[in-house]
Formats: sequence, structure tokens, C-alpha cells
Amino acid sequence: MTLSLPRPDDWHVHLRQGESMASFARVHGESFGRILAMPNTLPPLVGVEEIQKYRQKARKAASGLEVLTAFRIMPDTKAGDIGALSEAGIPAGKYYPEGATTNSSGGLTGWRQIEEALGAMEEKGLVLSIHGEDPSAPVLEREEAFLPVFREIRQAFPGLKMVLEHVSTAAGVQAVREAPGPTAATVTLHHLLFTLEDLLGGRLNPHLFCKPLVKSDKDRRVIQERLLVGDERFFFGSDSAPHPAGMKESGSIPAGIYSAPVILPVLAGWFEEKNALERMEAFLCYFGRNFYGMEANPGRVELERETWKVPDLSEGCVPLLAGEELRWRVSG
Repeated sequence: MTLSLPRPDDWHVHLRQGESMASFARVHGESFGRILAMPNTLPPLVGVEEIQKYRQKARKAASGLEVLTAFRIMPDTKAGDIGALSEAGIPAGKYYPEGATTNSSGGLTGWRQIEEALGAMEEKGLVLSIHGEDPSAPVLEREEAFLPVFREIRQAFPGLKMVLEHVSTAAGVQAVREAPGPTAATVTLHHLLFTLEDLLGGRLNPHLFCKPLVKSDKDRRVIQERLLVGDERFFFGSDSAPHPAGMKESGSIPAGIYSAPVILPVLAGWFEEKNALERMEAFLCYFGRNFYGMEANPGRVELERETWKVPDLSEGCVPLLAGEELRWRVSG
């Protein structure tokens, strides 16, 4: 049995930086036609010149992969900066609350400090990509604690395209469903499949530690329901976030799950298990690009029903489901 899809999109990817960046781009290029890379590098990707250099390096590493890059919205980002970024074809700006995740120091302490930038993004049709957590709240409550800010921005800028990234709670799903205007959320493999029981219920699994944390079975079921009904406001963004194996298995574990090597096989297996394989194509290939206003990617990707074992290491990192057998694989 085979499965053929238009080359899909991943609307939330971490390629990191330095020598390893090229290999992470190549892995994504094996399955995807287009990705949106996140800007939480050191230093952050803020201006046109550094973003263009970053994109060119990633594109060179993965021939045929369209690499889009978000810019990081800083406290001093102004309307003029937004205009230049828009003219350069950079489609999205990322909102990181101060201290919310990896390399987010120097982030935002409130949305009102960037009202000018948000107004310019609304005018230019750019997407506001939000890491929706309040770092001052208890760790399991951070997404829900951020939702009042999400709603305030939605109300203040009714035409602004907004994405609640890596939605992890039933409350987050409901906030997106109820929001007026152009509002969406990205869904990751790990929030679709796993709960706190998988992370903490037996032995601690450092390779399932991410931000936002995986949550309860109820939260997972609510997220899964959106995919099974084909809700166009919920599309794929892996939040694949590689860290070297030694760091993930150290005494100070960084947040991030490296899912890139298994994305399409895992999704095919999950949709098949739910008797909903017909929903997979729109989730991966249509909903996100329609929201971003992009054209379809050229080419197709083929999957075949063949059992294989996920390697223990990929690009020096431990991939999601390392050592497990999957029943679908990407052809070639």
C-alpha cells in the first residue's frame, strides 16, 4: 500500500544554527516542500539581512526545500522595521514572552510595548506567530494563563492574522475556535500523541520534555478532535527542536523534541488508526498555506506501508520514538 501527498508544509520548525543547521534542513527537505523556521537563535533573527543569510544557508543545504523564516519581534521593533521585513517577503513575526522558552531572554513583557509593530503587521498582512505561555504562571497553567493576552491582541487588531503556536490545552483550542477574524493554531506530533503520563508516569523521558509541556488526556482528545473533523483553523507545525543527545540526557535538560525524522510516517499511522487518512492531506498541505496565503508546493512525496525501526540517533540527536517500529515510511 502506498500514499501520495502534495509536498506538505511545516509551519513551525527549529533549524538551530552553526554547522548542524544544514543537516537539520536536509532532514526536513526529505519530506517537506516548505517550512517556516523560528527566529530564536543567538543573536535572534530580527532584521532582513541576517534573515536572508540564514534562509540562503538552509536552502543551499536542502535543494528544493522552500525555507521561510519568521522574524523575532523585539521590544524596540517599529513600523519601519515591519515595512522592510514585509518588502523582503518575510511572512511572519514571532512573539516570545520573556523567558518562555529556549533563547527567549530579552523577550516581550507585554503586547502594548509593540502596538506600533502589531499595527504595521496588520496593515501589511503579516502573520503574528505566538508562543502562548505566561512564564510567571505554574508550568501546567502557562498556556491558559496567556489566553487573556491572546484575546486582547485579537480584539485590538481585528484584521491581524494570529497563530497560537503548538496549542497544548483544551482551553487553547477553545480560544482559537471562538476568536473572530483570521485566527489559527499549529498542532505538533507530541501534543497530538502524548500526555504527562508518557513524560512522567513511569520513568522520566527527557526526550518528551518540551515547552509547552504535554498535558492531560482530555487536552489531547480535544486537540485530536479538531484534526478528525477537518477544522481548517488547525494545521501542522512540528515545533521540531533538536538538541544533542548528551544535552537531553544531562543533569540540566533543555526543552525541545526532535520529531523531524518521523513526522510523515507517524501522522500516516495515526490518521490510519483513526480511520481518517483522508483528513491528513488537508491538515498538512492545504490549511496552513491557505492561512498564510501561499501557493501549493511543486512535486509530491510518497509513503509506503513498510515496517521500519526509528534509529537511536539522527544528526546527533535522539529522535521522537527512537527504537520504536513504525508501519509507514517515506519512499526513497
